[in-house]
Amino acid sequence: MFFRWDWLRPVLTAPIVPTLGPVHPDALTVDLFEDILRAADTEDFLPYDKDRRWGGKKDERVLRSDVVHQSEHTLIPALTRRGTVKVFAYGLPDSIVDEAAELAAKLAATHDVVHARVVRPLGPETTHPRGTRIQLKDFTAGPCPASDGPVRPVTNWPTAVQETFASFAETMAADGLAFLHTQMQAHRCGPVLAATVEDRIVGAIGPMEVRPDAIGCPQLMPQYFAVLPEARGRGLGRVLWRAAMRWGQSHGAAYQLLQTEVDSPSDRLCQSEGLASLGFTHTTSA
Repeated sequence: MFFRWDWLRPVLTAPIVPTLGPVHPDALTVDLFEDILRAADTEDFLPYDKDRRWGGKKDERVLRSDVVHQSEHTLIPALTRRGTVKVFAYGLPDSIVDEAAELAAKLAATHDVVHARVVRPLGPETTHPRGTRIQLKDFTAGPCPASDGPVRPVTNWPTAVQETFASFAETMAADGLAFLHTQMQAHRCGPVLAATVEDRIVGAIGPMEVRPDAIGCPQLMPQYFAVLPEARGRGLGRVLWRAAMRWGQSHGAAYQLLQTEVDSPSDRLCQSEGLASLGFTHTTSA
């Protein structure tokens, strides 16, 4: 075993694991970190990797020979196929950011890539946080309210309405909807929920899928989520989100993890819906 849990656990201020992303606090074990080291050799997906559903090869792998693991801090570098080095900096002193930036710049030069980043996990008690908030929706805490808006799976809308999804997806390509549309056309994903205005799709969330996590607990997988700018301000985002949560609970999910940009509309939505904040990640250029 490479990692010492008595060294690593005290500096895990937020439940995020390199190449895997956020994980449930109950699933945050030394085994996850050992697994990402083993996966670095094969470049295959781990059985519980959320990205496995898209197929192909894993986009990101840990640079295991460059991991720094010491009693007070741990630096775990990862390299993406698209040419970015990211160093995850686990440690309490602020000086760890400088050490991580130095390592990231060195590895970017070694691997001849342009981008070098430092990812700093921060605890939920962080004041004036920046970056991304990790949020938990616990489906075991109580029933999810029913969605009372014009939401149903895309395939349940009339054909003429379904056909408007293509233009909606293209408009919201920056939010991942164009990619999602290709997956839908290839029948490679679960249902996508859509909201309409005047027989035109103006918002969507999906795909809706429940899969086991590293300890076998069923989780609602992350979704793409977008509403056309001209359709915002009508509460459609909340209606879509509540419909998705209702779907997840009714299909046996125990929880969902979400990442939202701090103070963004989706962040404020999740906070107003009572989700628990598990911490933050702040990413900077090296």
